[in-house]
Amino acid sequence: MFDDSLARLLADRFPPDRLAGWRDAGVVERAAWDEMAKAGLLGLSVSADHGGAGGDFRHEAVLLRRLGLIGAEGWGVPLHNAICAAYIEKYGAEEQRRRWLPRIVSGQLICAIAMTEPGAGSDLQGIRTRARRDGDDYVISGQKTFITNGQLADLIIVVAKTDPDAGSKGISLIVVETAGAEGFRRGRNLDKVGLEMGDTSELFFDEVRVPADNLIGGEPGQGLYQLMKELPKERLIIAIESLALIESALDHTLAYVRERKAFGKRLLDFQNTQFVLAECKTEATVARSFVDDCIERYMAGTLDAATASMAKYWVSERAQHIVDACLQMFGGYGFMNDYPIAQMYRDVRVKRIYGGTTEIMKLLIARTLEA
Repeated sequence: MFDDSLARLLADRFPPDRLAGWRDAGVVERAAWDEMAKAGLLGLSVSADHGGAGGDFRHEAVLLRRLGLIGAEGWGVPLHNAICAAYIEKYGAEEQRRRWLPRIVSGQLICAIAMTEPGAGSDLQGIRTRARRDGDDYVISGQKTFITNGQLADLIIVVAKTDPDAGSKGISLIVVETAGAEGFRRGRNLDKVGLEMGDTSELFFDEVRVPADNLIGGEPGQGLYQLMKELPKERLIIAIESLALIESALDHTLAYVRERKAFGKRLLDFQNTQFVLAECKTEATVARSFVDDCIERYMAGTLDAATASMAKYWVSERAQHIVDACLQMFGGYGFMNDYPIAQMYRDVRVKRIYGGTTEIMKLLIARTLEA
C-alpha cells in the first residue's frame, strides 16, 4: 500500500521536466524538500516520539526504489533519512534526539555526513580533520570533499579526530549546525559525470567552534565504532539504488525494442535481443532476491559487513553491465540525452565507487575466507 501511494505521489509531484531542471541547476530546490516533509517522507524511519513517521528500513527501501524509478538519482533524501537521522536516533543522547530529529523530519534541517577528505576515502583512520576540546566547546579544523547535500545542508555530522594519538579510538562524530557557524565555508558544487541534481561539495572548517554537547553520544572516541556499525546499511542502500537502476533500464529498453523496427522486424524479434535481455532479466532477478534477503537480514539484525559488501559490489557491478547492455539496444539513440537510458548510463557509474569501491568490498569479503 505504501509503495502504491508513494508511486502516485512522486509521479504527480516530480515529473521528468522538473527533475531535468534540478539536473541543470546542479541542486534540488529547497521547495522539493519541503514537499517531501509535508508528505511525511522525511524522517520516514524516525520514531513517532521524535516527530517521525515511525517506519523502518523497509519503508526507506521502498522510497529508495521509487526515487530511482522516476530518475531522481542524486537527490540526497536517503542519506538524510536512513543515514544521518539514524546516526542521531541510534547513537545520540536523548537531548540530542529532541533537539535535532523534529527539525530533520520537518525539513527545517537538511542533513549531510562529512567523512571523505582529499587524502582519505575508504581509510577513515587516515582523516586529518581535528576537533580539539576547548572548555565547553570543540574547535573543528579540516577539509572534506565529495559531500552529498553539501550546498544545502544545515546539519552536518563531521567525522573528526578528537584524539590524534589514539588511532581508531580517537575518532568522533560531531554535529555542526551551519547557520551562523563562524569559520564554516562551502566550496564549489562539484561538477560530476552523473547524479547532476545532487549537490556534492567541498566543505571547509576553519576553527569552527561548536558546543561539546554536539558530540554524538556524549563520549569521545566512539566515532569509528558508530561508523562501522552503520556502513553495512549504507552499502545495502547502494545495492538497492543499483537494483532500481537495473529495473528502470530494463523497463525502458523493453518498451523501446517492442516498438523499434529494423529490417522489417521489431528489435525484440531478433534472437540476439532476446538472449541479451534474457541474461539481463536473469541477473536482475538474482540481484532482487539477494537484496531482499539482505533487507530481511538487516531487519533481523543479522546483516554482517561481508554480506553487505557482497551486495554492494555485485549489484553495482551488474547494474553497470546491464545499463550498458540496455543502452546498446537503443543504438545511436541511446547516446542521446532525449532518452532516459543515457542519464542512467551516467548515474550508474559511481555506484561502484562511493560507499566503498568494488576493490575495497572485495578486500573486506576476502578477510572472511580464513574464518
